[in-house]
Amino acid sequence: MAYLQLDNIQKSFGDAHIIKGVNLEIDKGEFIVFVGPSGCGKSTLLRLIAGLEPITSGQLMLDGKDITHIPSGKRDLAMVFQSYALYPHMSVYDNMSFALKLANVAKDTIKTKVDHAARTLNLTQYLTRTPKELSGGQRQRVAIGRAIVRAPKVFLFDEPLSNLDAALRGNTRVEIHKLHRALGATSIYVTHDQVEAMTLADRVVVLRDGLIEQVGTPMELYDRPANQFVAQFIGMPSMNMVDARAIPSFSAQTGGRLPSDGFLGVRPEGLRVHRDHHGAGAPGKVELIEALGADTLIHVEVGGVPLVARQNERTQLQAGDVVSVELDPSVLHFFNREGRTVAA
Repeated sequence: MAYLQLDNIQKSFGDAHIIKGVNLEIDKGEFIVFVGPSGCGKSTLLRLIAGLEPITSGQLMLDGKDITHIPSGKRDLAMVFQSYALYPHMSVYDNMSFALKLANVAKDTIKTKVDHAARTLNLTQYLTRTPKELSGGQRQRVAIGRAIVRAPKVFLFDEPLSNLDAALRGNTRVEIHKLHRALGATSIYVTHDQVEAMTLADRVVVLRDGLIEQVGTPMELYDRPANQFVAQFIGMPSMNMVDARAIPSFSAQTGGRLPSDGFLGVRPEGLRVHRDHHGAGAPGKVELIEALGADTLIHVEVGGVPLVARQNERTQLQAGDVVSVELDPSVLHFFNREGRTVAA
């Protein structure tokens, strides 16, 4: 039996049906990431699990116990918010120990738990400081530490890195990943950033309009997306999508696998751009070069269709150059007119 099980979870606010029937099983120790565009319901679903919003219908089971209607404080879950939610007048130590004090835990036990969490998060030297004396990354670590000392059954993270700058976000993401491995805790993490989803998750849950589109490991979603939405949401830059009738020379290379009214999908690394005519390549024109150092993104137009190619070497091409664009036939994806994946 799954450690945490969501059975047909639904949530409505008046006439607005936000979560439309979510079924999901999470194993003990898994790191699950909810990802999707703004408004897809990922944060609402996390709040339903946390007990911060009542579930309209469905059942929520944790470690064999029905917690659907149990108050938030008694669910044995700990949530880390985007806004840190620290008490500004309290020291780091007091912020991290506050929930334990409310639970009348012995002072010696509290000190042991807080000291251990502080060492884990490299916060020992900051225990006497207040939140205003800390950086954004340090505040987020305090919020995580406050959750750790409670030793909950499940950690819930609601976009915890979105208030940090890019460099700090990357560093803190690595820290969260290391922390998960060290604690072996079950974690659910909400983000709109698919890079966070790909690098943190054991499994990714892709949501759209209150429903699950696909669940799988990051590489399963990348290599075998269930539909066009997942294909273009996972991966940066997103998958190139070409109408079957738009570039005849591309369609001809699919060996009849592409539906005549469907779509051809190809990741940027599945396109090669050559200065001269090359094999079965289609003629195109360079629109933009993005030199990123280790990678180069080449924006080209082929038959009126904008495409992005990625290569791991630098290029002498410039905007305006006439080129030939070639497909790698081993990494193509095929979709029918409704956007569902067609078996290759």
